[in-house]
Amino acid sequence: MPLATPTLSTARLRLRPVTDADGDDLFALHSDARVLRYWDSPPWTDRSRADRFVAMCRTIEEDGTGARVAVERASDGAFVGWCGLFDWNPDFRSATLGYVLGEAMWGNGYATETAHALLRWAFGTLPLNRVQSETDTRNAASARVLEKLGFVHEGTLREDCVVNGDVSDSWVFGLLRRDWDALDQA
Repeated sequence: MPLATPTLSTARLRLRPVTDADGDDLFALHSDARVLRYWDSPPWTDRSRADRFVAMCRTIEEDGTGARVAVERASDGAFVGWCGLFDWNPDFRSATLGYVLGEAMWGNGYATETAHALLRWAFGTLPLNRVQSETDTRNAASARVLEKLGFVHEGTLREDCVVNGDVSDSWVFGLLRRDWDALDQA
């Protein structure tokens, strides 16, 4: 069953479905080696990867397994990045959260603001019990974002990623509905 990708607004940001018009911005984001240094795949070198990403956004919406949103700054429409909820499993009532923001947008609280808006939508729309997220153990900034959102560090996946011969570990974070409800009501 399809899962309609939402359009959401925060004080500073607009989250909306990814469109074909986002292709160049997505390619610029995912081809930046600094932005992708902690990602689980190498930077893109082929512009067609952006088109496949946009198509995958439509596919996960149509098959009901997730929703990815493009994020833009409300004040000027500048592309900030994307955030997604994917691997939605209605049997386990679980999903995975991921996000990527352009380097120029780092340090402004946009990742936390974006993920909070998408989580509020997800917990309000789906019968979610758990959201999981993983981050490279070297990515302390992403770990802080998850902790601000109420995620709890649950463990470490040792040597779970190999990108261009570089082996890295990942931290696993989890957020339960009861914890979200307690934080979101505070």
